Amino acid sequence: MIITLTGPNSFLLKAELTTRTDSFLKQYGDMGLERYDGERLDPNTFLNNVQSMPFLVDKRLIIVRELSANKVLAEQIEHIIANVPDSTEVILVEPHLDKRLSYYKTLKKKTELKEFNEQDDGQLASWLVGEAKARGGQLNSGDARLLVGRIGANQAMLSNELDKLIAYDGQITRQSIELLSEASPQSTIFQLLDATLAGNYKQALQLYEQQRQLKVEPQAILALLGWQLHALALLKTAGQRTPEQIAREAKLNPFVVRKSQAVANRLSLPQLKQMIADTLQLDIKLKTQNIDADEAVTNLLISFR
Repeated sequence: MIITLTGPNSFLLKAELTTRTDSFLKQYGDMGLERYDGERLDPNTFLNNVQSMPFLVDKRLIIVRELSANKVLAEQIEHIIANVPDSTEVILVEPHLDKRLSYYKTLKKKTELKEFNEQDDGQLASWLVGEAKARGGQLNSGDARLLVGRIGANQAMLSNELDKLIAYDGQITRQSIELLSEASPQSTIFQLLDATLAGNYKQALQLYEQQRQLKVEPQAILALLGWQLHALALLKTAGQRTPEQIAREAKLNPFVVRKSQAVANRLSLPQLKQMIADTLQLDIKLKTQNIDADEAVTNLLISFR
């Protein structure tokens, strides 16, 4: 049996690999477990090894990470698949597969391929609610969305935050989330830009000051602002593409796309172009002139109307 684990969601991919590995170890022990870095494998040695029958064990589990990086072996993938004995299970870990290549098409057709994609905010919130229950805590969907909004779409970070919150109090509330979790810079910059465009300059400046108190430099805030404007520009020029298509083609997290869509809808394309031009001009000034960075960045934000 050959299993392929792929996709950009490293948290879920790792969890699946750990579950399968632990299940094998529990049943057969560690003598039959082998791990390889595909790029460093000697083709002839690996081909002979993968065809071998188990020795002193009932079954073997061979885990190979990024076999696709080994051109010789990748070209022989059909031969490898055809010659794996029933007593051997092979797990190919391929986080970044090019779906245009015959290698991917062969894996999809002839192996058990499981793809782990990034999740949107709704999926992440549902996952958090379920995980909280499984870990002995309780979290409602509204507060789960709040946590996702503060931390972002990184499931590993969300998992760590969930453990911390449950350790504090199994009944997770909005108050405990705001007390114990620190909003990611990306999430804060989105809120800052959203408040600015809504004319809520007081809130925008408060959010800016919060980042400065956390020792985030004005230049870093400007860089994050530029990244957010880049995402908005992609959305604004995406035509009739769906959020899923935009995320896939632009290599953006679906969470970021959906979160930014409402802001993009409020902006005209000329307005967005001007905001990007002004941000670029300020970035050049900060790198070439001796000016007050805090004052310059806050003035830029206020100019976004």
